[in-house]
Amino acid sequence: MPDGTHGGAGAARRALILVENLSVPFDRRVWQECTTLRDAGWEVHVICPRGEKRDREAEAEIDGVRIHRYPLRAATGGPAGYLREYGSALWHTARLARRVGPVHVVHACNPPDLLLLSARWLRRRGARFVFDQHDLVPELYLSRFGRGKDLLYRAVCALERITYRSADIVLATNESYRDVAVRRGGRRPEDVFVVRSAPQTDRFQPVQPEPELKRGKSHLLCYLGVMGPQDGVDYALRALAKLRDEHGRKDWHAVFVGSGDAFDAMVELSERLGLADQVEFTGRIPDADLVRYLSTADVCLSPDPHNPLNDVSTMNKVLEYMAMGRPIVSFELREARVSAGEAALYAPANDEARFAGQITRLLDDPELRERMGRIGQERVRGPLSWENSQASLLAAYAAACRGRTPVSVRGRIRARGRQRP
Repeated sequence: MPDGTHGGAGAARRALILVENLSVPFDRRVWQECTTLRDAGWEVHVICPRGEKRDREAEAEIDGVRIHRYPLRAATGGPAGYLREYGSALWHTARLARRVGPVHVVHACNPPDLLLLSARWLRRRGARFVFDQHDLVPELYLSRFGRGKDLLYRAVCALERITYRSADIVLATNESYRDVAVRRGGRRPEDVFVVRSAPQTDRFQPVQPEPELKRGKSHLLCYLGVMGPQDGVDYALRALAKLRDEHGRKDWHAVFVGSGDAFDAMVELSERLGLADQVEFTGRIPDADLVRYLSTADVCLSPDPHNPLNDVSTMNKVLEYMAMGRPIVSFELREARVSAGEAALYAPANDEARFAGQITRLLDDPELRERMGRIGQERVRGPLSWENSQASLLAAYAAACRGRTPVSVRGRIRARGRQRP
């Protein structure tokens, strides 16, 4: 195990991870980072919002990770709702950061690109800043709101530049994001580390298929993930309508697992398309039920449309489908190909008819489905495994901390040492 002490026997380095858009440990990437750092000898604190149905406690210590949660009402509507959400999150994060106290590293996960503001007093006391870029916020703004490069777009670009310049180290989720950090953010290549998200293989273990989940049909189609305006569930539903109407196929049942601010609109769209008897929306479900659906699925759907964000983003659902050995249909996206390779069939960008055609191709070819599933599992267990990401994360932390110890933490460590008999 790497040496996790600094400044005195038994004194662990302290890291504070800031998250705004999901609770922890529900945020799987952040939780994997937490446990990796813990196993390397770090004392890990997390500040995050409370979940809606889980992660409800204000304070929790789980597997040695100390979690501090605050109440947060998720934004609805346009940009004004997000400004209110982010303002509340910043205030609560600053309040809880002072409670945590001095640390060696502040590790901020976007969105938003504002979280450093909540811990700026820790930076003044010598904490190193690691920027974990989960999303490209300017591209997210363009893709979600469709307002073009207006004043708010220019504002989020400015915040991104400030965050890049303030960071000691940047974590990128893939090579496309790394390129943005270097090209647009002006970061030195040696200061940007690719830490790819990876599924938890112990969570995604196939079980015996359950034919009853197909509701009397020959095939089960499955979607897993967030249902927001940019996630393409509407594209998937329109493709399924074409699968029925243009390909004459009614031998399938589809299940959409997950939730988001477009959930109700997607249920309504499925009814308008006449799909209510073939499409099931489960909302968020326990892991055991999720695994049952994925183990039974014949084809998994990744309908994220081509837009400035999706083209360069790694989709967690693609990796999770691969971990379960499921073949995938995706639109043609740069990073989708990097992740899935031959584990997916690709339709031209945003072409719902061709997307339906690729589903038909897989439904008609069980041998192809099996081969693609094996390819996906091999990739997730090999080059895309979390073990590779762990090494990059620990290298990033070593680079951030090289030769630096916050004065306030150093004093705390010495005080601890004096108290020992």
